[in-house]
Formats: sequence, C-alpha cells, structure tokens
Amino acid sequence: MPALTKSRAERRDIHAEITAQLISAIEADPGRPSLPWRRSSAPLFMPENALTKKLYNGINIVSLWVSAEVQGYAAPIWATYRQWSELGAQVRKGEKSSLVVFYKEYETEPDADRVDDDGKRRVARASYVFNAAQVDGFALPDAPKPLGPVERIDAADRFIRGTGAAVVHGGDRAIYRPSTDHIQMPDEDRFCGTDTMSRSESYFAVLAHECIHWSGADKRLAREFGKRFGDAAYAAEELVAEIGSAFLCAELGITQDTRADHAQYLVQWLTLLKSDTRAVFTAAAKASEAVAYLKRLQPPS
Repeated sequence: MPALTKSRAERRDIHAEITAQLISAIEADPGRPSLPWRRSSAPLFMPENALTKKLYNGINIVSLWVSAEVQGYAAPIWATYRQWSELGAQVRKGEKSSLVVFYKEYETEPDADRVDDDGKRRVARASYVFNAAQVDGFALPDAPKPLGPVERIDAADRFIRGTGAAVVHGGDRAIYRPSTDHIQMPDEDRFCGTDTMSRSESYFAVLAHECIHWSGADKRLAREFGKRFGDAAYAAEELVAEIGSAFLCAELGITQDTRADHAQYLVQWLTLLKSDTRAVFTAAAKASEAVAYLKRLQPPS
C-alpha cells in the first residue's frame, strides 16, 4: 500500500488539503446527503393497481408509501378486496386496509353566473386497498435482481482487516455498537451508490466512517470532547468520523478526490460548525489522530 508509507509531514499536508477542500465544499452548499444503500421496506417503485396496472397518483402515492413503510411491505402492488377477488386472490382474514382517494365525476346544471362552468363536478370518494403481501393466491412478479457484492478495493479490504475490527453484515443500518464492540454494516447487495460515488466507493466510505467511530472506543483512543462541546459532543464525533472517512478514502484510493458526499454529510452538523468556528479544525485533528491509530494496527508490509 504505497499510500500508507508516506512521511508524517506528507500525511499532515494531505489531511490539511482535504480539510480545506471540505470546508470549501460546505461553504459552496453541496446539497443534501443521499443514502447510498436501500432501506429494507422503502418503496422503490410507484404504487400500482394489481388489476388495472395503472399507477396511483396524487396524495395516494404518499399515502401508500407511508403504509408500505409502516407495515414493511416490499411490493408496491395494491388493489381493493373486490379487485383481488377478480384476480383469484383472497385477502387474509384480519388484514387491515389502507385508505386511498378517488374522484367521481357527475354532471349538473351549469352555474349561470360562471361563463366557464360546463356543469361537470368532481367529488372525492374513499376506497380501501390491500397490499399484495396481505393476500393469498397471487404470484408476485420477479423481484429486482440483487446487485450482489460490491467490487473489491484491495487496499481498503486489507486495511480494514488489518485493524482487527469486527464487522458484521445484516439489516439496513450502518453503526458502531460500543456495547458489543462491533461494526454493523448493511448487506453489500443493498448498496446502490450515489450520483458521485460508485457502489464500491460508497460501501468503503461508510465502512471507513464506522472504523473511525470504532477507534474512539474507551479501550482504544478514548475519544472525548470535554465541556467545550457539551451537548454537541455527538455532532462533534460525527464530524470526526466523516472527516476521517474522507482522509482514508484519499489515502487508500477508495476515491480519487474529495467527493461531495462527505461535505453533504458534514452539512448536517452545520449548527455546530456555525456556533464554533474552530470545530471543524478540532474534528480534523481528532480525525488525523484516529487515522494514525488505525495505521499503527496494520501488520508489517
């Protein structure tokens, strides 16, 4: 890993340059961050009627998305009780319906005081639908083909292994759990990347972020922020983790330059950055310390 054999002075210069780039990106308003992996129950498609094949529209889209999220329905396919019966399917006993709204048109005498009144009226009617997961006798269409594992970035793979951090895959969250001292990552086939990062870059950038959190555990660097940050200590730790991730991405060749994604994530903690103009530099120093610690854990080349 030639990038990891540079002198301490060179490392400091690299980190200072990346920090400056991040600050410039934040000041230029990088936009909102986007999750680089899919949540398990998040609706990936527009809700569709099982019988008519028509897409729901208007407020019904939002309503059915919410129902799918709350109930954990993966398929965006819905129909009324009667429509499921027409398809030869049966809504299971005890299943709760979801509300949608449709508009029924009728004609009446035009209003003489309005020259543009054609006499047509629309009235809202409630309808109740069930998701495909609530019925028997209906074959779901083929699910999208899993994306599979991400393409490996060898230097990053070796570096993560070298830290000795326990990494477990499963679920739809990325988090370091101090209680069990392990890093929880979503399954690799959930990663879909972002507009500016490939699937592999996104995966390893997220993993690097969690490794920085891992480094701050009590039995390692015991990272603390003291009274200066107070209630903002959580935000300060997130700054450290994301800046450290940017450092590792550059040094390990995970990304070729400082990506907008890092700045987009950091913007979430803009309140702290605005209230303490030195916060980002303090976080950058802590991030450099964390990266140096992870490097010391690496086996000899």
